[in-house]
Amino acid sequence: MRGRVHSVSDALVAHLEQMIALGELVAGDRLPAERDLADSLSVSRTSLREALHQLEAKHLIERRPGRGTVVLAPPPQVEDLYATLADLSGADRELTDVAELRTVIEPKIAEFAALRATSADLLQMDGILRATDENLRGARSLELDVQFHLTLARASHNPLLTALTTMVSSWTTPVRKDSHRSREGRRVSLAGHREIRDAIKARDPASAAHAMRLHLADVDRLIRRTRRDGTDRA
Repeated sequence: MRGRVHSVSDALVAHLEQMIALGELVAGDRLPAERDLADSLSVSRTSLREALHQLEAKHLIERRPGRGTVVLAPPPQVEDLYATLADLSGADRELTDVAELRTVIEPKIAEFAALRATSADLLQMDGILRATDENLRGARSLELDVQFHLTLARASHNPLLTALTTMVSSWTTPVRKDSHRSREGRRVSLAGHREIRDAIKARDPASAAHAMRLHLADVDRLIRRTRRDGTDRA
């Protein structure tokens, strides 16, 4: 019975955290009363309380006496980082510089995720991978790619790394479009994500970092080849 409670609560955490990440719930929003929220989600209040406890531990919500459960704003240091990096967004950056930045930070994020990911984090990764397919349109495939890497960053449970990953994604999205233009590119991307997820699920930080480095190298080769050959095969 205990395992069932955790399974439901993990799914709830994944669902509510995704709503916060996508802006469907924003800072200051107040969640419905526990009874109403549990009824609307068709879950027990026990499972809901466990999920809210996990979200509170991540500093995503706060339960306040007399006010209910409120969605929190990002910590001040995260907002400061967003502002600092946003100032750089208009500067000229060589694509190789951005690729090097990803190579520096993302293997470490994968390593931390292997050490720290919760069951809810893994559920979010699995959901993204189930939605991903080589036959998707390039724009949708890219969207899921960005979601996967942001989910990894959140699984590191370091808000600064999450903020940095968000900014890096905004810088690299125009470039990453090239790796999703062909069916081969989408297939390679999905295979890389599965390898990373498997290493994280196995709680193997070294393998997770290695899988991420291989994934980034594969994507870089695809982008360079696509730009060189002008490949645009569906």
